[in-house]
Amino acid sequence: MTTLPLFALTVLIWGTTWIAITFQIGPVDIFVSVFYRFALAGALFLAGLALLGRLRWPATWRFVLAQAFCLFSLNFLCFYQATTLMPSGLVSVIFSLATILNALNARWIFGDAIRARVVLAGVVGAGGLVLMFWEDIAISPDWSVIQGIGWAGIGTMLFSLGNMMSRKNTAHGVTPITANAWGMGIGASVLLAVILWRGVEITLPLTPSYLGALFYLSVIGSIAGFTAYLSLVARIGSDRAAYATVLFPVIALMLSSLFEGFVWQPAALVGLALTMLGNVIMFSDGLMTKLRRPSRA
Repeated sequence: MTTLPLFALTVLIWGTTWIAITFQIGPVDIFVSVFYRFALAGALFLAGLALLGRLRWPATWRFVLAQAFCLFSLNFLCFYQATTLMPSGLVSVIFSLATILNALNARWIFGDAIRARVVLAGVVGAGGLVLMFWEDIAISPDWSVIQGIGWAGIGTMLFSLGNMMSRKNTAHGVTPITANAWGMGIGASVLLAVILWRGVEITLPLTPSYLGALFYLSVIGSIAGFTAYLSLVARIGSDRAAYATVLFPVIALMLSSLFEGFVWQPAALVGLALTMLGNVIMFSDGLMTKLRRPSRA
């Protein structure tokens, strides 16, 4: 698959997973829901690669382990918790700041240069977030929303660090498919250990909505979505791959309007526009050229 369709697939999948998460909230503890998601995804991924003769041992394990913690367990505990506190579409908007965090973390870990546009993008994007949540923070403080912002912010930071670990894996010859398959399995094992330590009851709701969301999040959201996204990271870099996060909040917020009663206030519209503008500023130096470039594989 060439890079542009891969990009479009990432946007479509991750624009719809946020509303699917809401169907997993409530019936069981969120640790159990995230465990089910990555246990199913990891089992299917590893079994499928084994059947196809494509299952490989990673050349190095330390960054696969770090990626498992950051991308396939701890970050989603934060996102699921945030979704219990505010509309899923708003969680996706906070997640869109992964573009800024990727640039900052790439500087810290890899020594990548931070350009002036990154600073400008950060200021514009942060201003947009303040507008979107101004009423809940400053006018009529809503502690649930404030907590949700915190959880979503931590999850986004973990996601960004997972991107850096994916770059490390690629540099060590570990493909996104190999790292994802083992990472999801390891992430599920970490979650199971925490569940057993906490003494949480493990039950599986058999309702069509819960099982449908579980299948969608495991197979489409996790296996297909993460493979598409981290393949982009390997091809065009973590900063430009994260541009997908600029677009899917629009899809997520439209679905929030339909299923969660999210109401578009004027400040929210302006805030979303500014948040997206901040991300556009990040990539105003030839993203489309890179997307249209033929893949190397």
